[in-house]
Amino acid sequence: MYKRHASSEKPKAKMPKRNKKNFRPTKSGAGMTEKGVKAYRKANPGSKLQTAVTEKKPTGKRAKRRKSFCARSAGQMKKFPKAAKNPNSRLRQARRRWKC
Repeated sequence: MYKRHASSEKPKAKMPKRNKKNFRPTKSGAGMTEKGVKAYRKANPGSKLQTAVTEKKPTGKRAKRRKSFCARSAGQMKKFPKAAKNPNSRLRQARRRWKC
């Protein structure tokens, strides 16, 4: 068996601690808070992580991000029918927050 060289492996992204400041509870839409995103970006320089697009009529790039998220999460709804049926699941709450 061959072993991988240490230089070829990507360093794993460091997630901020799971606390009330960094992650939104399921009831209020799941996902990361603005403070959590800042903590992640500080721990992972060069990251492009952004918060959810929550405005009613986003334009330009934000509208495209929202459309893309809604399409991806619709696929998750098919893959996880149990979560799709539960209105309190993190998936459904996140889709509600993104206005999908």
